[in-house]
Amino acid sequence: MKKILVVEDSSFFGRMLKNKLALETGAKVRWVTTMAEAITLVKDDASDFVAAIVNFNLPDAPQGEIVDQLVGYDIPVIVFTSVVSKEVRDQIWGKKVVDYVLKEGVQSLDYLVALLRRLERNPQTEVLIVDDSALPRETIAALLRIHRYKVFEASDGREALQVMEEHPQIKLVITDFHMPNMDGFELTQNLRKQWSKDDMAIIGISARGDNVMAARFLKCGANDFMIKQSFLTEEFYCRVSQNIENLENIAAIRSASVTDFMTGLPNRRHLFDNGVRVWQQAAETGAALACAMFDIDHFKKINDRFGHDAGDLAIQHVAGVLRKSLPAEAVIVRMGGEEFCALLPQGSEDAAVCCESIRRTLELSSLEVPGSTEAIRLTVSIGLTKEPGASLEAMINEADTLLFQAKESGRNRLVC
Repeated sequence: MKKILVVEDSSFFGRMLKNKLALETGAKVRWVTTMAEAITLVKDDASDFVAAIVNFNLPDAPQGEIVDQLVGYDIPVIVFTSVVSKEVRDQIWGKKVVDYVLKEGVQSLDYLVALLRRLERNPQTEVLIVDDSALPRETIAALLRIHRYKVFEASDGREALQVMEEHPQIKLVITDFHMPNMDGFELTQNLRKQWSKDDMAIIGISARGDNVMAARFLKCGANDFMIKQSFLTEEFYCRVSQNIENLENIAAIRSASVTDFMTGLPNRRHLFDNGVRVWQQAAETGAALACAMFDIDHFKKINDRFGHDAGDLAIQHVAGVLRKSLPAEAVIVRMGGEEFCALLPQGSEDAAVCCESIRRTLELSSLEVPGSTEAIRLTVSIGLTKEPGASLEAMINEADTLLFQAKESGRNRLVC
């Protein structure tokens, strides 16, 4: 289990942090009150700690010495403090901390939890810095690495495009304007030909920026703009986090729109948005493709006898068997209610054997119902076709017709 270190000499704040972070993050929170205790705790297993929340002024470390010690162990440090003057703030940022959070109430704790969750996701988030000047490029890269982002660097627009081709999962590009070969405007326009604003964010930067340059960057397709010499460190981090979180929110909405909440399988919309490509490829190349429709037999009786919660468990059980039994390349969706569909890129005989195996597995299985001494025994009827028809919809309709025949002829059977 991941660990979070809290170094706080105040009993009130220490106890509050320990309880809040354990509840919200699921981490094992270790709370100590002095620098000496903290060092004893981390010196042998520093890599186990994903972050440290520290009071800047401790009895045995009144000038923030605890920060230097923990950063030396490569532990991301967040300062949790009551008051931050300009002098103390500059001192904090000079120690390469992740951030500082003021002890101001519930909002501060919520911000702290969000920051920890961001840190947990950042190692899987790729960022590209593009600048022909090595010093500012390395400065920005260093700031991002403190937050544990995976950072790539390029010295001009052409090199940046090459890096993007090699690492298409990059989520954020921070690009200078003044560069040889290809300036920031041209790079932004080229990037937008392949990556939309919903898939990748771009922040323009410049040493000599103004409102006109900001507007031009935005018109070229950038999401944001900053002037190198004037942005505050926390402003930089906030802008980076907000742009990446916007992408994550969009991705989450997209996923929710094509995912069945109950089973985690793709839904009907996904089938017609993405399954059509599988069908088209098979139709154009003559490759084998089968379509199977599955329906739980007498599903209403399960709901009536055991309750709707048990009906939900039955649907989840069938989904789990389908996911486990069908090949990885199959497109499996919940069509709605107790009905499922699968596109199987395999020969009809193999598909029939696979579907019959699923039918048999479900027939022999039983499903325990919480609060009941009686288990659910369920079966499915299956319609299977290998005929692609004139469209994906036509193929699904044919499989549905065969499913109806399976139901009419007694249920718990496969009709091909």
